Amino acid sequence: MSAPALDPLREAVTALAGVWADAGSAADLDRSDLVSMTRAIGSARRALDALQADVAAAIAHESRPELGADSLAKQQGFRNTAQLIATTTGTSAGDAARLVKVGEAIAPRQNLLGEPAPAKYPAVQGAVTSGRLGGAGAAVIVEFLDRARIGADKGLVADVEQQLVDRAVGLSLDDVRRLVKRAEAVLEADRLEAREEERRAARSLSMFERDGMLRLNLITPVEEGAAIKAAIDGYVTAQFQARKNMADVGVVDADGVDADAVDADGVDADRRTVTMMRADALALFCAHVLDCDSRMPVSGATVIVRINATDLEAGTGAGSIDALDQPISVTAIRRMAASGGVIPCVLDSAGEILDWGREKRLFTRAQKLALVDRDGGCAMCGLPPNMTEVHHIDWWNRDTGPTDLNNGILLCSTCHHRIHDNAWEIRIENTDTHSGTRGRVWFIPPPHIDPTRTPRPGGRARYDIAA
Repeated sequence: MSAPALDPLREAVTALAGVWADAGSAADLDRSDLVSMTRAIGSARRALDALQADVAAAIAHESRPELGADSLAKQQGFRNTAQLIATTTGTSAGDAARLVKVGEAIAPRQNLLGEPAPAKYPAVQGAVTSGRLGGAGAAVIVEFLDRARIGADKGLVADVEQQLVDRAVGLSLDDVRRLVKRAEAVLEADRLEAREEERRAARSLSMFERDGMLRLNLITPVEEGAAIKAAIDGYVTAQFQARKNMADVGVVDADGVDADAVDADGVDADRRTVTMMRADALALFCAHVLDCDSRMPVSGATVIVRINATDLEAGTGAGSIDALDQPISVTAIRRMAASGGVIPCVLDSAGEILDWGREKRLFTRAQKLALVDRDGGCAMCGLPPNMTEVHHIDWWNRDTGPTDLNNGILLCSTCHHRIHDNAWEIRIENTDTHSGTRGRVWFIPPPHIDPTRTPRPGGRARYDIAA
């Protein structure tokens, strides 16, 4: 291991020690130091990931099958490289195998003449070795590129790799996975239908009883599961709305429990977790099939499928389903559009007026559909559209802000209050409702959070990958 390769780790550990030097425990740190400590830990972890991936690749090389009994892993008493790393680091065999893949993807190579050659994925290599991208995020990107590069144009793969790395820096692992899902629509557009058929063939629902409980395990393609998710999420939303209404009229105690009434759905309805509500929703929906006089308490349960008009006409490209990450083919979209409860949202087509100026205070349903295309859900935290509301960036009363798309943003209740309470600013740029150009959302932190006030990307554009 060369000295320069260790520099990011040394710098991260030095920064970590500097913050910790005057503190006896985390409880002694003020808020600013807590944030600094968390960032220093993240930097140290990413630098350590780069070192560990490098070492993992070297162990894999010394444990390659052709070495037989001289394999490093076998000499140490392990069946393979993944088992050796998993046991010595306390991780799972799957995590160890992914670590090896990252190490091999960013390691220097040689051509057939023994001359130095670039790493398999040079953009990933640069981000990992510099400490900008962690090992888990790199593993997600490498796994996708390994699958998608087969038969794909090398230049396009390299371009998508660079975009993935640029966008992944600073994102959570969950957001990196969403980012990769968007990249599938670029590199695997011609394979979407084939993959959807494979997923349809793998769909299943198993049911069995254990410990007095009926257990279900459902596996279904997203285009078929979208209706299930929308209906169940709608039920959960309705329950939270009912709980809020009870609190507003003063019949809920300090724990958020109805003190005077028992919900018709069960004796513990007001104490239910989200997962309990989902289970109740499924039972209620199935009971409805047996008794069609039952009412379904769902709130805004609608499946919205989005696709570009040009792609829909040509039968190419891919679309998306609100609140789900998996891209779907044009064929699947057409099949879904023939079903009830599904709204096909064709972008850049003639439709309702989207800009109302000062004539209306509340944003219309058509405007929210357009904003979902831009924001994806809560533009700040990523919660699905059904858990958001459209808010005026320039306030209606205070700033006389118009009810136009350029002045609207999707936010969940928590993020809405966070922005107002902590003086964040929101900037919308490059929105053109006539040409169909999707705008970009930027959140600008206040000086007490970030003295440089560096804009942070928000909305769906964080995950867009261009062809």
